[in-house]
Amino acid sequence: MLLHGAGANTHWWSHLAPSLASRFHVIAFDFRGHGDSDRPDEHYSGAFEQDLQAVLDEFGARSPVLVGHSLGAHVAIAFASKHPACRAVVLVDPFRGVSATRSRATRLALSLNPSYATRDHAVRRFRFLPAAAHASEELRRSIAEESVERQADGRWGFKFDERWFSLPPADRPDLSQVACPVLILRGADSPLLTVEGAAALAAELPRARVIEIAGSGHHVIVDQPERCLAAVAAFLGEVAPSGE
Repeated sequence: MLLHGAGANTHWWSHLAPSLASRFHVIAFDFRGHGDSDRPDEHYSGAFEQDLQAVLDEFGARSPVLVGHSLGAHVAIAFASKHPACRAVVLVDPFRGVSATRSRATRLALSLNPSYATRDHAVRRFRFLPAAAHASEELRRSIAEESVERQADGRWGFKFDERWFSLPPADRPDLSQVACPVLILRGADSPLLTVEGAAALAAELPRARVIEIAGSGHHVIVDQPERCLAAVAAFLGEVAPSGE
């Protein structure tokens, strides 16, 4: 299960999923209020975990491997803390160790969803937040092309409901209840997962390890996709070798 980050969508995984799909049954989906999913009026903590459970139920997946980036990482670990049948979890640069001021600033920036007169202008203005200095322009544009939509007023904006980012932070899950192996991937230049934060997170998990990806900020999956994929594939080959 590939779980995207805040303000993102399933297409953020499109350049990685085919390689994983050669060995595993890969599923990626849009959380509610993101991508092409519906925009419900009700907003509450835990909704994205419910989305994950619904997709797992739809496919009859009882022992999933969860790979989450940013917000998706938090959804993954919260879900795993309540579902011991999870086989493994990969956390790609979750928030941890960052100051409250930086965290609030990031949420505020995500809550702003500007609009543009044309689709092309919206695609050109699409940026990763925080910046992904090492992402290729080709990858940025391919994700941007799948991340814009025409709004009710005829202008063009990005495919997410910014109201989700005004919710208060969810309570931290009981990480001691995560029974499966966990890989934490940290971008070496990440402003949102500090070295100390990654170590503290790993210490709270019974079976966790940390790998740092050089030349990457928060968005490891676009800054260093090949290194990210290699680390994930090696970990899954060890903990889920059957590829079921």
